[in-house]
Amino acid sequence: MFDFVRIIRKSLFFLADIVAIGLAFYLAFFLRFEGTIPADQFQNIFRAAILASFIYVYLFNHFKLYSFSWSYVSTVDLMSLTKATTLSFVFFLAIVSITRDHFVFFSFPRSTAFISFILIFIFAGIIRFAKRIYLQLLNKPTLEGKGRTLIVGISDAGEQILRTILHSKDSPYLPIGLIDEDHHKREDIIHGVKVLGKIDDIPQVVRNYRVEQLIIALPSSDPRVIKRAVVKGREAGIKKIKYLPLIEMVDGLTVGDLREIQVQDLLGREQVLLDVDLIRNFISQKTVLITGAAGSIGSELCHQVAKFNPSFLIALDQEETGIFNLAEDFTDKYPHLKTMTVVADIQDEEKVDRIFKTFRPNIVFHAAAYKHVPIMEENPDEAVKNNIFGTKIIADAALKYEADKFVFVSTDKAINPTSVMGATKRIGEMLCQYCNETGKTKFVSVRFGNVLDSRGSVIPIFREQIKKREAVTITHPEMRRYFMVNSEACSLVMQAGAMGQGGEVFVLDMGKPIRILELAKEMIRLSGLEPDKDIPIVFTRPRPGEKLFEEILNAEEGSVATRHQKIFIAKLSPINRNQLDTSLKTLRELLDSSDKEKIQKALQSIVPSYKAG
Repeated sequence: MFDFVRIIRKSLFFLADIVAIGLAFYLAFFLRFEGTIPADQFQNIFRAAILASFIYVYLFNHFKLYSFSWSYVSTVDLMSLTKATTLSFVFFLAIVSITRDHFVFFSFPRSTAFISFILIFIFAGIIRFAKRIYLQLLNKPTLEGKGRTLIVGISDAGEQILRTILHSKDSPYLPIGLIDEDHHKREDIIHGVKVLGKIDDIPQVVRNYRVEQLIIALPSSDPRVIKRAVVKGREAGIKKIKYLPLIEMVDGLTVGDLREIQVQDLLGREQVLLDVDLIRNFISQKTVLITGAAGSIGSELCHQVAKFNPSFLIALDQEETGIFNLAEDFTDKYPHLKTMTVVADIQDEEKVDRIFKTFRPNIVFHAAAYKHVPIMEENPDEAVKNNIFGTKIIADAALKYEADKFVFVSTDKAINPTSVMGATKRIGEMLCQYCNETGKTKFVSVRFGNVLDSRGSVIPIFREQIKKREAVTITHPEMRRYFMVNSEACSLVMQAGAMGQGGEVFVLDMGKPIRILELAKEMIRLSGLEPDKDIPIVFTRPRPGEKLFEEILNAEEGSVATRHQKIFIAKLSPINRNQLDTSLKTLRELLDSSDKEKIQKALQSIVPSYKAG
């Protein structure tokens, strides 16, 4: 699907440049001959304009001067314009010099080339900077209804958001000062706004300048620096704190890119470096099936896979509303991509077979699973049906229709499991090890911990409790969990999938575990409230199947490093295929009885490290 607006806009700039080039040469000759152009020179004007149009337009396009944002054109675009016009002038002058003594540009006055070069640069600059000049000089924003704002951070992103605010009529911000940790910048003035101090000076600056709100423009900084800025802002009584996250600035920053500061901004991890070429080769022009596509991990996987240009992306989930929303996203964000959303249950063997037979996926990301520990403790039969036999149905179909690779999304709860959910996910890993030795399909598993802000995790639960001014409930003061940002987890799942040779259980580096009590306190403070003063914190007790501390690797197993610093391979014992077959047969027979204790014992026979909670 073509972006007709972009094509029309680009065409208009092409035409404007061609007209400007023709006008520049006419004026150059007019000036050169002091207002009376000889009749024999009009042919030179015409030929020069034609030649120059080809050269200038080609190089302007090469330097992306037709892909800029008209509203956010900057000094970067000015530098590109300077390079493009200079290089075009050199090429044009070289051609004219070579042909000047021949028929094409006979008796061409070279001084006009220099004059036209200056005029083309001016005209092309006016064409590109006209809207920016208009916004700055003729469309001054009103101060009415704007809050006095302090901006923390004057990196490239900070400078851009400051400039955007100053030029926006509808911005609710009135910048009255800047904060930066570089003491050499103190007293500097940027776009008319003064640097007033460092982060530790925020309380004093707030008092002296009657600051009402804070913008933290530190998208690439250490989370500890961001947290310090937030703490100083809270100390000064600032209730409104906005944050500029790390984003892809395709068309420049907008005021809409600012959002409320979130707890994950303060718990941030190092940026993940991916082997983009490896992932592209893995996914590009392949048919990709993602199960559990409506969930937190599955939907993010869909969006990230879509960016690597698969030939066909199939999103499967049994949750109708989630699939509907995903289909809308596909239409809106990836109109060029061939996609299909399918409502199906992974336990429906006949339908799964039909999907694989029809679409023949090359790559399968299996993210569908029941994941809530307490619920699965009460319904172990459903956990077994979905997480074990549902996985087996998908894996068997992948084998039957010879998918290239099957990536199983696992969990840290599969290690020394104390819950039914954890045990079923460990058996899912074992099934992948088993299947990897069976056919052509390569099976890999990827383990990681809790995803920040995923559905059913502590962050949305705490957020809702704080919103209602209810007590925040924590099972134990020493409870700790590993957390990972959703986008990071999915990026590493794709990376591990691309790296896998078959049979591996990859383990993602989750960093340091986070104390849930500290997480709750941080969220309360971010809401402008005080823990145990405005919002009480109540300790309950660990629920069935919950651990106080989660593990990433079995101590007795260990891990092996890979070429990626955040991905390891768990050293696991080989699978006894006959024993696993027998145990699964017994487990299936027990499902009819729904006897919790018997199901737990059957799980323990397959995963000896499983200790029922």
